[in-house]
Amino acid sequence: MFESAENGNKIGRKEYEHALDDLRVELLNAQFDLQQAPFSVLVLLMGVDRWGVDDVVSVLHEWMDARHIDTHFFGRVTEQERERPRFWRYWQALPSDGEIGLHIGAWALGALADRLDGEIDDARLEQRIGQVRRFERALSDRGTLVIKFWCHLSKKEYEKRLKKARKNPELEPYLEKSDWKRCEALDDLLPFAERFIGRTSTSDAPWHVIESTDFRYRNLTIAQTLLASIRARLEAPEPPPSAKAPAVPRARKGVLDTVDLTSALDKEAYKSELQTQQARLHQLVRKAWKKNVSTVLVFEGWDAAGKGGAIRRLTRALSARDYRVIPVAAPTDEENAYHYLWRFWRQLPRDGQMAIFDRSWYGRVLVERVEGFARDDEWQRAYQEIVDFESQLAEHGAVVHKFWLHISQDDQLARFQAREKTPYKKYKITDDDYRNRDKWDDYVDAVEEMVTRTSTDSCPWTVVPASDKKFARVEVLKTVCKALERRLG
Repeated sequence: MFESAENGNKIGRKEYEHALDDLRVELLNAQFDLQQAPFSVLVLLMGVDRWGVDDVVSVLHEWMDARHIDTHFFGRVTEQERERPRFWRYWQALPSDGEIGLHIGAWALGALADRLDGEIDDARLEQRIGQVRRFERALSDRGTLVIKFWCHLSKKEYEKRLKKARKNPELEPYLEKSDWKRCEALDDLLPFAERFIGRTSTSDAPWHVIESTDFRYRNLTIAQTLLASIRARLEAPEPPPSAKAPAVPRARKGVLDTVDLTSALDKEAYKSELQTQQARLHQLVRKAWKKNVSTVLVFEGWDAAGKGGAIRRLTRALSARDYRVIPVAAPTDEENAYHYLWRFWRQLPRDGQMAIFDRSWYGRVLVERVEGFARDDEWQRAYQEIVDFESQLAEHGAVVHKFWLHISQDDQLARFQAREKTPYKKYKITDDDYRNRDKWDDYVDAVEEMVTRTSTDSCPWTVVPASDKKFARVEVLKTVCKALERRLG
């Protein structure tokens, strides 16, 4: 692979300057058109030639409108980043629709550096490659144009550069000890890099290995490739509407049919159990804080099923410093300019903290599916995207548990009517609540498929009988306590 980038390609000064006259105009025009487009461009830059990567970043800022280029160098992991899943730092830096993101090193450098340093073995590298492919695929499926460049130098050329820089008073200050170490380790690095590039170069997110010996050839080739990729995407025809998802025959008896909605607690038993479980939860959360174990709780359920009441009984057992409740509504215009998971990655808790989501990313396979806000292909692929997202939380060490609060249609109607008669609860009832009742069966199908396809050993669903609010609240507390006890040993 790398031999093809060691051919001595060069471009003369006059040819280079002549090509730039038109290229710079075309780049700016393409960037202007991109600003009106419903997708972003993510450029990953890395390779043997560290100085070359820096030079590419500089010339792209010079040749294009730097106001619409967001550049990120991912160096050592910060304390804030270390306290969240590995890919959290990359999700924070994604460009919005119409913008270009330049990412230096990023997830590719992280994986290769860990393998070279012996932090991970070949099996773990293969797992990391799988994560990278799924991450890039999720971005590409959403529409992001992902382009990756490896700026390559042979070891002989690299050594020549370093020796020349050591003798040059203008360049010597830019030399770092790591440059020499990187050169010495090149023979060990390149086999890993070749494997990584080969396994992560896809039609949706291709790698371009660029010879970096001659700066004019490198800069011109990368800029021309970037321009051609953006133009091709801008001129591509709109994809046809996805085919309607085939109707899945409803099972005779699904998960929701097995829920015992007669489950209940009397008042005295509720008071006693509530106090016991809240005290238990308080101690466990403090222990989780001391052990830097984060917790992510997801609450979904029917309108008026009692999610808010269950959450309040949880939080009353906790100190305000230990948790955040994140109410999730329809995405804003800003959030719609990113992948739908972007806004949830941003809200993940630090180690030792708890995040409680009142509604969540499951909106993609519930309300967005049923109401037609997401195309069929979008919500169908969301199951795997969600499982991957949650598996990264669990791999990081977080406790992840999800609750569906279940009631009957009759229970829901009675609660709607009671809310309408209660002055401080009237605001909770809208026309949409009644309209959604007309699609009850469609939501049942969506919930059944959601629970079946996204409940895993590390991130399970618990369907809670919620006809009796007292029972539901205690059941949620017990389940959270058990999950924390399992994680804390």
